[in-house]
Amino acid sequence: MNDGPVQYRRVLLKLSGEALMGELDYGIEPKVIQRIAAEIATARNAGVEIAIVVGGGNIFRGAGLARAGMDRVTGDHMGMLATVMNALAIQDALESLDAHARVMSALRINAVCEDYIRRRAIRHLEKGRVVIMAAGTGNPFFTTDTAASLRAIEIGADVLLKATKVDGVYDADPATNAKARRYETVTYDQVIADKLGVMDATAIVMCRDNHLPLRVFDLSRANALVQAMSGDEIGTLVSA
Repeated sequence: MNDGPVQYRRVLLKLSGEALMGELDYGIEPKVIQRIAAEIATARNAGVEIAIVVGGGNIFRGAGLARAGMDRVTGDHMGMLATVMNALAIQDALESLDAHARVMSALRINAVCEDYIRRRAIRHLEKGRVVIMAAGTGNPFFTTDTAASLRAIEIGADVLLKATKVDGVYDADPATNAKARRYETVTYDQVIADKLGVMDATAIVMCRDNHLPLRVFDLSRANALVQAMSGDEIGTLVSA
């Protein structure tokens, strides 16, 4: 962390399901989830209130099977259940480090987690618990990116942190274009106009209209998560 006080009081971290796979083709890599949990715990211990929205793409992608013929609503509900599995795994990893955590689901699954209730989520955060928000918005056709924007706005987060596999936002795909240029900062409107693929358009518009800054950074870098949560200028900042 920074030597001085942390910049952010409350953050929402968007984790993709793929971020939990590590080098695996499917599922959760234990070493990866333990490293992520350790960095989250470090930031929490420094005084940052942390909420997490997690995807489920490492287990199941509803949209993908919908394209193959499955009913889209059914596929999306299956994808939501995959996010609950990931959320429970993150909770377990955090609690193994003595970092108290609560899973809150937009789908009612009371045997394994709490229902998502905004005021209760805020109360958990105020008590120093990490809140892991699962099942997206609870509605089909909405991505976990949109869920992350929505939940960040609902809980009054100071910033939305999107952890990815690249070190920020580029004007082209850096994996296929060696001349791709990384932005230090970029506006919401430019992201939408240039189709930069940071998040889906609904999520970006929600951030823009509610003045929520978004920072995109590379999760695979050692200590990157701690740096992002402490306000270091890593990756790309998307703002007005």
